[in-house]
Amino acid sequence: MEESILIKNSTIVNEGKLFIADVLLKDGLIEKIGNINIQPDYKLVDGTGKHLFPGIIDGQVHFRDPGLTHKGDLYTESKAAIAGGVTSFIDMPNTVPNILTVESLEEKYEIASKKSLANYSFFLGVNGDNIDEVIKINTQQFIGVSDDGLYFTKKGNLLADSPEKMEKLFSNCKSIIAIHSEKEEIVEENERIFREKYGEDIPAKLHPVIRNTRGCYEATERAIHLAQKHNARLHILHLTTEAETHLFRNDIPLEQKKITTEVSVHHLWFSDKDYDRLGMLIKWNPAIKSEKDKQGLMKALLDDRIDIITTDHAPHTIDEKQQTYFKSMSGAPMVQHTLNCMLEFYKQDLISLEKIVEKMCHNPAILYNMTKRGFIREGYYADLTLVDLNSKWIVSKENLYYKCGWSPLEGTTFQTKIYQTFVNGNLVYDNGHWDEKTNGLAIEFSNN
Repeated sequence: MEESILIKNSTIVNEGKLFIADVLLKDGLIEKIGNINIQPDYKLVDGTGKHLFPGIIDGQVHFRDPGLTHKGDLYTESKAAIAGGVTSFIDMPNTVPNILTVESLEEKYEIASKKSLANYSFFLGVNGDNIDEVIKINTQQFIGVSDDGLYFTKKGNLLADSPEKMEKLFSNCKSIIAIHSEKEEIVEENERIFREKYGEDIPAKLHPVIRNTRGCYEATERAIHLAQKHNARLHILHLTTEAETHLFRNDIPLEQKKITTEVSVHHLWFSDKDYDRLGMLIKWNPAIKSEKDKQGLMKALLDDRIDIITTDHAPHTIDEKQQTYFKSMSGAPMVQHTLNCMLEFYKQDLISLEKIVEKMCHNPAILYNMTKRGFIREGYYADLTLVDLNSKWIVSKENLYYKCGWSPLEGTTFQTKIYQTFVNGNLVYDNGHWDEKTNGLAIEFSNN
């Protein structure tokens, strides 16, 4: 039997409220919330002056396992996640091999059961090659299907580029369909224009001009139209433009939405002003865009047109990033610092603690129908993070847990610190100290 842990006197942030209470963890679950007397066999955690959040759920990461483990793997990146207060994640299918079959998906779950310190789930990949097989399967057994990242394998794998493929999938698939929404034809034409001018060495600041608002907006508008036609369950990944935010609704609860979306934290944190300083290190697809877009995304997050916050954590080696435009890999590591970034916005009075928890904990659990996760409730899994809102530190190579060993946030001063992270009742991260005896669990969910 696991030891019981009593977290005393923390300020709990949960379901729109802040209140001071004790939380008792027992057998992996939250046993009790309230005023709890200390017992001799309890391990005591003093939460006085700190805030207790539900564990962060990151709905979009690329942890690179299997096949790309020189960049990151399910052990290293889940460890980085936990250091950032993230206790559960959903990983994307663009590994090697691409996760395009039930067999490869099962193999990935098996790897995670042996390596991941955090709780895990995985999208089944869907592209032009396997779409006919996917629609024959009972997709309700998957947390979702996605084409994200598969366009790196070959052209024609983006669903947003093919209305015929989207129609086929939307009319047959019962699970969440999460798509990367850009029109490759627009991107390719812009690439041709700038290649003629600059050759291979296109400046990084032109990335949002190449992967522009029009390419995103037209793809998203078309995908939403087709999903509505077939009453499909569509989720648009990593929204980047203010224009697209107006395509989503906020007049019904999340539980009733058939069309949902997310923002990745780097699209709230960076803007096109940062390309001169950071260059290819902040080359992501879709691209980081303007200050106006950044502000529009935050506004849509606050008024509930955007439903959740993710990281799109995508580590590459520094050598893979520091290449000329067409050779530089798109993506960067973020999962260790996503909560810190959002708490900086709280410090700037841009967002409340309650709204951060709603978008990073409650809503991912609701959107993906996760079982007993995402809330501080009695009987739920004890996934928790204890945060000091008044503790400054600077991001440096020395305090990174990413296997790739770098971050676009190096040199950033954060005013908040992740103090402890509990996964299924285990105190895995304790202010720089680790207990890695127990791995995370596969996330249970319902697609009924």
